[in-house]
Amino acid sequence: MDESAGSGRPQPDGTDGRRPEAPDGSGHSESSRPVDTADSARPARGGSESGEGAEGARPQAPEEAPRQAPEEAPRQAPEEAGRPPEESTRPGDRLAKAPHDTPGKAPHDTPGKAPHDTPGKNPHDTHPEFAHATHGPAPKTTPPKGKKGPGGGLLMGRPFGVPVYVAPSWFLVAALITWVFGGQLDRVLPELGAARYLVSLFFAVAFYASVLVHELAHTVVALRYKLPVRRIQLQFFGGVSEIEKESETPGREFVLAFVGPLLSLVLAGVFYAGMRAVEPGTVPGVLLAGLMISNLIVAAFNLLPGLPLDGGRMLRAVVWKITGKPMSGTIAAAWVGRALAISVLIGLPLLNQSGALGGETQDIGGMDTVMDALLAAILAAIIWTGAGNSLRMARLREHLPELRARALTRRAVPVETSTPLSEALRRANDAGARALVVVDADGDPMSVVREAAIVGVPEHRRPWVTVSGLAQDITEGMRISAELAGEELLDTLRATPATEYLVVEASGEIYGVLSAADVERAFVKAMARPS
Repeated sequence: MDESAGSGRPQPDGTDGRRPEAPDGSGHSESSRPVDTADSARPARGGSESGEGAEGARPQAPEEAPRQAPEEAPRQAPEEAGRPPEESTRPGDRLAKAPHDTPGKAPHDTPGKAPHDTPGKNPHDTHPEFAHATHGPAPKTTPPKGKKGPGGGLLMGRPFGVPVYVAPSWFLVAALITWVFGGQLDRVLPELGAARYLVSLFFAVAFYASVLVHELAHTVVALRYKLPVRRIQLQFFGGVSEIEKESETPGREFVLAFVGPLLSLVLAGVFYAGMRAVEPGTVPGVLLAGLMISNLIVAAFNLLPGLPLDGGRMLRAVVWKITGKPMSGTIAAAWVGRALAISVLIGLPLLNQSGALGGETQDIGGMDTVMDALLAAILAAIIWTGAGNSLRMARLREHLPELRARALTRRAVPVETSTPLSEALRRANDAGARALVVVDADGDPMSVVREAAIVGVPEHRRPWVTVSGLAQDITEGMRISAELAGEELLDTLRATPATEYLVVEASGEIYGVLSAADVERAFVKAMARPS
């Protein structure tokens, strides 16, 4: 889709719990929270990991003077000097308590839950996906690469390196197709008897194989344009190709959308040619005729000009080309999609009831009319939901550039492994920092002290607890560049879910600590602003 679905919740006062950037342009963000000392309140805790989005949670405050001695408190930053007197002089608990949080209670998130796992707000689920109305709605979240997402279903293979899953709902639809098509075969080929259901099952499998070819057409073109494809899923009413990035140009968007219906039309032509080559009224003739008609329906339906259908993406590409604004194209195609959903809901039962679609005229109130209304309602719901998701994803993509690692990073102070927690919190308070980085004798970072772990240590025990026991080792994926922003930042966090990340400069010097919770709050705050 053109839209995506994040993490982060804004603070009640409209801030994200960090101090404004320093006037000197250092870019370090800080919170009004004072640092914890032995007689201060508890530290705030973080979440953990992201699933298709940085699933997991809250990183912490970074900035440290490059390579300073571990036992030496970093010098005060210029913005600290400008703090209000009461904030810069009295001991507090910047690490221990977030604004508006009660002492001893972690602000907003619970440890172990990734901000990016928040339903409907996953900032990692920010990638366009092809969801066809004859195919089901696109999933809203994107799990880490190499892992099967929730509801992924059975893995059937990896054509072109892209996993193909069959969702449990497919078996329900396959059974329905087998039953309906079997009834039709009973009238056309009564001599088959009970074997007609075996033929019907073959038809259901062949039809979904055609849908898979439709989706593979999108996948091959996406890979040709160097757009990553997470997976293909066959599900209720068809399939969906989950393409993780948006096309760079409206021309590519148009081609990417058009190839699916084009392949369905080609398949319909192939089945028609095969039907002409066999004897009419036979099992192969009936099967080929059914597959030809079904592929024509798939192609025609997906060419309707409304999101999330392929025709809607083609309309979006045209409006994008004319206006130069992808968002304008998304808005136009999404509203056409919603109008299309209402038309399907009302028009499909009326057309079937009047016999305009080739069937016999039905009496209002009969079982066939009820089934037509149910089918129309399901299709309309899929189209309406897909159009709404497209708008949300587009708005998310529009605000993604506002997420910058440098602006969201917390100031941090370096401490040695044997430093007592109370002493480490005192140093953080003096430096105006909100995170602790454990370093070795040479000043190289080894681990990051977790906020969630600090919360669990009572104040009277903090002088006897060393920071090494509360720290998480820094793995390669937990070191991120201070220059990361937008989609690249979210992709990096998603690849290595954690609560905190060490942010470093290009030279390797420590810049600070990034909390997944801060990313979550900034994301939700950005999404709350109108486009």
